Amino acid sequence: MSSFHRKIATIAFSVCLFSAAVAPASAQSSSGGVSPQVQQLYSQAVAAQQSGDLETATAKYRAMIRIDPGLAPAYNNLGMLLFNQRNYAAAAPVLARGLEINPHMTTSVIMLGLAYFELGENTRAEPWLQRAVHADPSNADAQLSLSHVLLNLGKSQQAISHLRAYLAIKPRDQQAWYLLGETYLRLSEEALGKVREINPNSFVADEVAGEIDQGMHNYGGAMVLFKKAVDLAPQDPGTHQRLANVYWLMGKWQSAQAEFHKVLSLAPGDCQARWKLGNAILQANGALQSALKELNRSIRECPDLMQAHVDRARALIQLNQAREALPDLLMAEKSNPNEPMIHFYLASAYRAEGQTDQVRRQMNIYAKLQQEKSQALSNQVSEELKLKSAAH
Repeated sequence: MSSFHRKIATIAFSVCLFSAAVAPASAQSSSGGVSPQVQQLYSQAVAAQQSGDLETATAKYRAMIRIDPGLAPAYNNLGMLLFNQRNYAAAAPVLARGLEINPHMTTSVIMLGLAYFELGENTRAEPWLQRAVHADPSNADAQLSLSHVLLNLGKSQQAISHLRAYLAIKPRDQQAWYLLGETYLRLSEEALGKVREINPNSFVADEVAGEIDQGMHNYGGAMVLFKKAVDLAPQDPGTHQRLANVYWLMGKWQSAQAEFHKVLSLAPGDCQARWKLGNAILQANGALQSALKELNRSIRECPDLMQAHVDRARALIQLNQAREALPDLLMAEKSNPNEPMIHFYLASAYRAEGQTDQVRRQMNIYAKLQQEKSQALSNQVSEELKLKSAAH
């Protein structure tokens, strides 16, 4: 049983446990009432269940059903006992019969859907879980279970909708986020297959495949595919943009500059490409005035692009114009106060201005944020390894 299946089984137990407290006396059977004999059997079933004697409790509920076959809560409680013993094959027909008598037992609806899911009968599970979600969209357990069923049926788009509904309720569930990412990756691969099916020689196919590789941090593979796309569509700014960006991610600054220049020759208003061109010049320790020229234009065209403000400040500090750099850095700090490097550059600017108190303050903030960032990255890597291990 996978970690997700174990989670679903645990969820089902917590959801269904309350049904043991639903006394048949509080419901009407098909005959219109409940006999004293049935009441006595119910009390004995509850007592046996509370003492952990599930075999006796199961026998008592079966006896109740033999006496009064129209008593819906007895089917619900017997189905719950069988389900929580993972006897899904026996639980399913009991729950289904109870729902024929009383179709409004939501707990039985969820359990029946889960029982079919655990039996691998996803087609039979789907309508019951859809019904449970429709009755109560805030039921996180039903949303998660339905997501799995839909994925098993190849209905990825619908599964994403229910996974997102689940994560809106349980935003800290890392396994669910991992599953959502895997689902998007599966859709990307399906899209690539369709693109290649339509035209295997299309540059779009290389772009889609390159995006998948880039998403998995396989930058070398992405670079090869984006180069092929550029060769097939040299007048498309998007092909150059993708290739330039992967060069930029790999730290190949000279190659990145060349491709960003090509992007801007085809799409001169692309302020993101212009910012990254200026950044690549800075990273390569190139001509500061050239970098500043690109960054100034990027900011004129997209004044809210904070990365360009930070890089312009870096260039100004290196040009011994620290005072002119401060407005950009203070704007960036207000926009993103938890980015360590902004505080590092602020400290550099204040140092050039001789403001030692501010230098000390900014370096303290930088050290604290950098430590938190490193710890968060370490935790993320550890969690990803655990999730991958659990998924396999």
